[in-house]
Amino acid sequence: MKSINARLRTIFINRDSRFQSVIIGILVGICSGLAAVGLNFGLEKFSRFLSRFEGNFYVVLFPLAGITLTVFILKYIIKDFGGHGVPEVIYSISMKGGAIKFRSSFSKLIGSMITISSGGSAGPEAPVVISGAAIGSNIAGYFKTNERIRVAVTGSGAAAAIAAIFNAPITGIIFTLEVILGDWAPQNMLPVAIASVTGTIVSRMLKGNQIPFKHREFNVTLDDIFAAAGLALVIAIISLVFIRMLKLSAGVLEKYFKNAIGKAAVGGLLVGTVTVFLPYVKGEGYEVVRRLLGGNFIVPIGMVIILILMKIFATSVTLGAGGAGGVFAPSLFIGSVSGYFYFQLVTFIFPHANFTGAPLFALVGMAGMLSGALYAPLSGIFLIIEITGGYDSILPLLLVSFLTYTIVKLVERHSIYHHELVQKGFLLRPRTDKRILAEIQPAELLETDLITIYPNMLLKDLVPIIERSRRNYFPVEDPETENFLGLVYLNDIKSYLFNPALLNSIIVEEVMHTDLPIVSLTANMTDILKIFDTTGAWSLPVVEGNKFFGLISKATLLDHYRKELKVETEDL
Repeated sequence: MKSINARLRTIFINRDSRFQSVIIGILVGICSGLAAVGLNFGLEKFSRFLSRFEGNFYVVLFPLAGITLTVFILKYIIKDFGGHGVPEVIYSISMKGGAIKFRSSFSKLIGSMITISSGGSAGPEAPVVISGAAIGSNIAGYFKTNERIRVAVTGSGAAAAIAAIFNAPITGIIFTLEVILGDWAPQNMLPVAIASVTGTIVSRMLKGNQIPFKHREFNVTLDDIFAAAGLALVIAIISLVFIRMLKLSAGVLEKYFKNAIGKAAVGGLLVGTVTVFLPYVKGEGYEVVRRLLGGNFIVPIGMVIILILMKIFATSVTLGAGGAGGVFAPSLFIGSVSGYFYFQLVTFIFPHANFTGAPLFALVGMAGMLSGALYAPLSGIFLIIEITGGYDSILPLLLVSFLTYTIVKLVERHSIYHHELVQKGFLLRPRTDKRILAEIQPAELLETDLITIYPNMLLKDLVPIIERSRRNYFPVEDPETENFLGLVYLNDIKSYLFNPALLNSIIVEEVMHTDLPIVSLTANMTDILKIFDTTGAWSLPVVEGNKFFGLISKATLLDHYRKELKVETEDL
């Protein structure tokens, strides 16, 4: 069996990279499609089982039990705790070449099944994304592909998962390229497209070719389009509230509850209390979305505001407390209800305007929320079109999506997915300066052919050293400890070399530079480049533990940058 595996791998490794991408894309699409269908099936079964207990006073404890059990299983049994999926995938692509642990292919699925079915407010999409990405990463690892293929295949797993769970292959492709990979390079599109289509086919074979949210056809009017500009502002404000609340809840719970189980229990109790009084808030909330798009949801405007705020609160606490799930489905819920709220508002202010109806504004609000909270305007537009068949609403969809995204980005520089990664310096997008510089290590740039001199040497003793050296810099070391003391620049002592009196009277210590910017072997290349820019230096000494290792020159750095850029921009 081992020899067969080895032979298969050898045959595969020697094939063209495009062939590898196609084959792995198909395998990833099948596995990710099955994972998405399996999660949906599990959520339906668990939710149906627990629904029989509705109406009893103790249901307030269900989210507490669910979130606590999720934390216990993920943290102490599977040992894959932390995060809600998509940021972990982006991190692996940015910093680890697409490498994701195998246990991530099932851990978040189990956790989200427990969290969501027990009443936690979260979506199943992010767990499926990390599951699909982990599947892709490990399949690429099994076949020993190069890093570039592994990154593309890791993204293709996420594409297949989104495509399968929403029956939306185009959205799977766009979401992966726009949010996960952040790169529309041709070499990424092949495996991503193959996996997305395959995942959709698997989903359709097992679940049928169903549109998740149906609606009647819209006859969009000019009044609708003008009103859409105002809707963009409302959705932008709600998106900002959602982003800030997610950050706040995670920070507060972390500050006051250091123990993970205690934090989960408190968060679960808060969520349970909210969902007892507002059952619409529990789970992913797709039933409310369906009723809104069907025109069957009638709630007073004051209650709608409470519903939006409580969904934001419940989702933030669920995820902040350690529940497994994502913000994709809650964003759709919040966006649709916000669109309904805005429709009620504008019809009150402009009673004679010719608006199409609340379902249109709910539909457009969903796309706006995805654009504002996730910074994914294209994904929002195509998702709504695919999951509703709503091509007739394309004009307000485009307007709200891009306006919302623009407004939110003026206030918040980074999305829910990217904020923490950027803070930690973990978001490195392909073909950006940070990503290219991250590929270069200081050790690669070291210039070591320098001749060491000592502080008590006379300048006349430097003459034969200068004749032998090809460098204009001379590191000065302590003769006893060998610690680095400074540098002597040839340009500084040129005028002394033709004066015998000075050659015999000046020592190195008098002409060496000691107040120098230095870098270490572990320094970040972006920081090194900043030092070059701020100091105007052309070479920097590399010192570790007071020992001199060599110089890094700006010319060598830029040469390596050019080579890395060439590698980054080459097609597969």
